[in-house]
Amino acid sequence: MRIAIGADHAGYDLKEILKVYVSELGNDVVDLGTNSTEPVDYPDSAQAIAEAVTSGRVERGILLCGSGIGASIAANKVPGARAGVCHDVYSAHQGVEHDDMNILVLGACVVGVALAKELVKVYLEAVFSPTERYVRRLEKVKAIEALYSSAS
Repeated sequence: MRIAIGADHAGYDLKEILKVYVSELGNDVVDLGTNSTEPVDYPDSAQAIAEAVTSGRVERGILLCGSGIGASIAANKVPGARAGVCHDVYSAHQGVEHDDMNILVLGACVVGVALAKELVKVYLEAVFSPTERYVRRLEKVKAIEALYSSAS
């Protein structure tokens, strides 16, 4: 799979570790920054990851900021982005299986390296389930997004 990874300054160190790990799992990694611990604004990395995913340039994204919250909020402003903050294994795979999550967001100040790797692994291994109720719910989410996208 082709995976975009990005972070703000708070997530930079963990991003560098996960970038190597994602590659070791057999994926192509597209690093969209940031490239240091110098302060940057999380919406910039969130937008870059979300646009890479929604354009089809990559299949999935991994996004990091301090808590995961800000980056998740920002990424979800891009139509087609389904970014979820996950700090537990169940959510990391269930978000894909039930909700077709396409961006995993991690709080670098919340999770350690071992847990982050575990979350990334189950996220990347998960596949959306085409069960009727999940498809129906996803279509409803897309309809809400379309309604408010056209209202702009």
